[in-house]
Amino acid sequence: MKVLGIESSCDETGVAIYDSKKGLLLADQLYSQVALHAEYGGVVPELASRDHIRKTVPLIREALAEANLELSDLHGIAYTAGPGLIGALMVGASVGRSLAWGLNIPAVAVHHMEGHLLAPMLEEPAPEFPFVALLVSGGHTLLVHVKGIGDYTILGESLDDAVGEAFDKTAKMLGLGYPGGAVLAKLAEKGEPDVYDFPRPMVRHAGLDFSYSGLKTFALTSWNNSDKSEQSKANIAYAFQEAVVDTLFIKCRRALKALGATRLVVAGGVGANKRLRERLAELDADVFFPRLKFCTDNGAMIAYAGAIRLQAGEKEEAIIQPRPRWSLEELCV
Repeated sequence: MKVLGIESSCDETGVAIYDSKKGLLLADQLYSQVALHAEYGGVVPELASRDHIRKTVPLIREALAEANLELSDLHGIAYTAGPGLIGALMVGASVGRSLAWGLNIPAVAVHHMEGHLLAPMLEEPAPEFPFVALLVSGGHTLLVHVKGIGDYTILGESLDDAVGEAFDKTAKMLGLGYPGGAVLAKLAEKGEPDVYDFPRPMVRHAGLDFSYSGLKTFALTSWNNSDKSEQSKANIAYAFQEAVVDTLFIKCRRALKALGATRLVVAGGVGANKRLRERLAELDADVFFPRLKFCTDNGAMIAYAGAIRLQAGEKEEAIIQPRPRWSLEELCV
């Protein structure tokens, strides 16, 4: 089954083709809107939607050419239906469902976070079920018990900012621009340890929820009370990143122990963070990451997740109904 996947939940337009019979990714095309939104210091939803309109169909053509296929060679279409920005989701859903209708092939609406969760399945070796998943991105921070496809239990989540959001906002406070998370992580490599002692939010509380808003405030206060030098900026970046990573490490270790689990899957944009990867490698568990380009939003994860669900007999009715809010626990096969 050759499945076209379309991702348009926020500020990346991703299109890919996955062949479930061969177990191969045949094409992968991605366009990032980072430059478009940088001058505004964040994603502008209306501009994001308009850019998806401009880029989706050309990327579909490029993906087909890369895979040496015609539209008539496709067996199904998967598109991100949520969660995400409603206008951006509407573009991908409209194009995907309409194209499937015109080709008389099935379409399936894919949950964005399920796509991230299954992205490591595109690697070798792929993790086996069951496992604990840490989903960390600009919009989500989740710990999930994954027993199988569509069998998800949320163990913990952020009560305020997502971890990627906290990185970007702290970077903006330090004048590092947008998106600043990766810039902050790079700057942290120049930081000196033991200069600042940032708190580890909620690690002494029972449970697996997270909180990052307080860390932003602590970073801002530290910056305002500093000498504003580049070294002070690097020291604050270092301390902030260590606090975030340490918190994630503690919560993952706690989740693995509570479930008696031996496998951890890490996905989402923050999964590309070098320090996080180093720290989680210290866990007494097998830890799986997708390749760096599949940490951020992409069409490959949607094509793969869609292929799995289409093989299970799922298909979307002839409707276009994106869901900006959508819990993983609502999914079922």
